[in-house]
Amino acid sequence: MDQADVDINVDINEINKFDKLASKWWDLSGESKSLHDINPLRSGYIKERAELKNARVLDLGCGGGILSEAMAAAGADVTGIDMGKEPLAAAKLHLEKSGYKIDYYQTTAESMAVSDPESFDLITCMELLEHVPNPGSVINACYKLLKPGGNIFFATINRTFKSFVFAIIGAEYILRLLPRGTHKFNKFVKPLEIEQWAEKAGFIKKDLSGMEYNPFTQKYFLSNNTKVNYLMHFYKNLS
Repeated sequence: MDQADVDINVDINEINKFDKLASKWWDLSGESKSLHDINPLRSGYIKERAELKNARVLDLGCGGGILSEAMAAAGADVTGIDMGKEPLAAAKLHLEKSGYKIDYYQTTAESMAVSDPESFDLITCMELLEHVPNPGSVINACYKLLKPGGNIFFATINRTFKSFVFAIIGAEYILRLLPRGTHKFNKFVKPLEIEQWAEKAGFIKKDLSGMEYNPFTQKYFLSNNTKVNYLMHFYKNLS
């Protein structure tokens, strides 16, 4: 991997944005409420498709550790990485309450791919690809980090007119599920783009599922509609 890939695939403005939210990361009714609401769906999707108990798991862009703790609760040996100093501090602080053992580091997937290749049974990359300059670089690094036979899960937002209406106008300005400015439409990622980057890296696609939100029940659910939020599951062949 070129050293330039290791060094530059970080958007400082994105890091600063999430640093400002860190103090309320574990506030169930605060600005990170949507992350808490969607976490059972995401963790359930992972548990249905891969074994978490005793698995060595890497949570990329772990933020304050919401998904990391859910996977640790399922018996995984979890490492969480993020480039935001403040979210990581919130994650480490919450471990004092939860009692889980999770290793958190301030680093990138590209850097870890150099130091710890083929070290993980499972990787999660949730809501990260739309916040980095080069999503393909992250996916390529993930392939190097994953053990043969391992699974990787992505979650992000499609780049469609519907996603602009629902994920930005609706979620940030009308329903106020997220702080204004959380997302930029031009950084949203189409499923086909992830599939192309993943297949180029060497991954095998296992699933593509949509995630939808019911504003009346305030619940998220899986569907075939991938026009806004979606999850993808890939596998690294044993050979």
